[in-house]
Amino acid sequence: MAGSDHPKGPLDGLFVLDLSRILAGPTCTQLLGDMGATVIKVENPATGGDDTRGWGPVYAKDKAGEATDLSAYFMSANRNKLSVAIDLGTAEGQEQVKALAARADVVIENYKPGGLVKFGLDHATMCAAYPGLVYCSISGFGQTGPNSALPGYDLMAQGYGGIMSLTGDPEGAPTKVGVGIADVMCGMYATIGILAALRHRDKTGEGQHIDLALVDAQMAWLINEGCNFLTSGEEPVRRGNAHPNIVPYDAFACSDGHVLVAVGNDAQFQRFCDLLGLADAGADPRFTTNVLRIENRDALTEILAQAIAQVTMSDLLDRMANAKVPGGPIHTVAQALRSEQAEARGAVVSVPREDIDRGAVELLGNPLKFSKTPVTYRKAPPRFGEDTDDVLEMLAETTGDLTPS
Repeated sequence: MAGSDHPKGPLDGLFVLDLSRILAGPTCTQLLGDMGATVIKVENPATGGDDTRGWGPVYAKDKAGEATDLSAYFMSANRNKLSVAIDLGTAEGQEQVKALAARADVVIENYKPGGLVKFGLDHATMCAAYPGLVYCSISGFGQTGPNSALPGYDLMAQGYGGIMSLTGDPEGAPTKVGVGIADVMCGMYATIGILAALRHRDKTGEGQHIDLALVDAQMAWLINEGCNFLTSGEEPVRRGNAHPNIVPYDAFACSDGHVLVAVGNDAQFQRFCDLLGLADAGADPRFTTNVLRIENRDALTEILAQAIAQVTMSDLLDRMANAKVPGGPIHTVAQALRSEQAEARGAVVSVPREDIDRGAVELLGNPLKFSKTPVTYRKAPPRFGEDTDDVLEMLAETTGDLTPS
């Protein structure tokens, strides 16, 4: 685990004890690990580890072609971590976790509020025992409030937090975002909060507790639609791919597929009308400003849709590029991840893992590009408990190095 040839990341030397599972907490700790932190992921031997290990149907296969416990879902948020199997329900397990916490800079967990009190691993107990500790708790509704005891999953957060009321066809049912965006964004907020708390700790020596809720994070990133409601008092509605504050900003059907149009200002609108041969629409007093285009959204959309339907996707995109009008294709996942742009930017990375049939796993790359301390991919997502012996042996040594290689 030591002696890596990888460059040191910006969080080199940071020790993170990860008691989280599913997606929000693991997203946070993977980010910290990518930036160089040592992350010890504690998994429950009674359940076979993180729930997402069993969230198939897609799994990495071993050399014999059999599915492993490395589901694609699990691998999406668990690289650069050491997996340790510890039963928190036993006195021995509790002492092992406390010993890890004594060395840790950060503890992150996503148990129900109060769920770790019986183990003596709750934030109040741990922060009192280790005053410099940054302890982050993620839950569905937070540590306080009338819903604090309720469980929280991404779907529930999307529903409660309002985003589903804005997503989907205007005439259809409320729709969740296609990926666990509430979990992922909560993990992002957790990362920011932890780094800010560490900044405070490094200046004062004082750790603290971070209380973060999926629903709180979900409501925080309602962004303009949330502020639209707070400013106007009017309930936002589903608009499909259209934008509440910009027109035209939508997906339009060409003769052979769909293209995105993202006209952000009046000059772009004039150029867009010109390239479509719609000079009359560009001069129409109903459409000359964005405010007017919003008021007359339906009439303008019908005019544009009829013209766009007559051209091919490639033709329209070429015209838009030449006229400097923002827009683009609607890629499938395969088209996005196998594009030249994705390759140039390292959107997909291959991380060696000798026990897998391909000898490596392909993962989504970290988008951060540091000029001095680049992110690193030091360790593929771990099999359940594969690092238990090494970590516990090193824990017994006061000078043990727990850095993943």
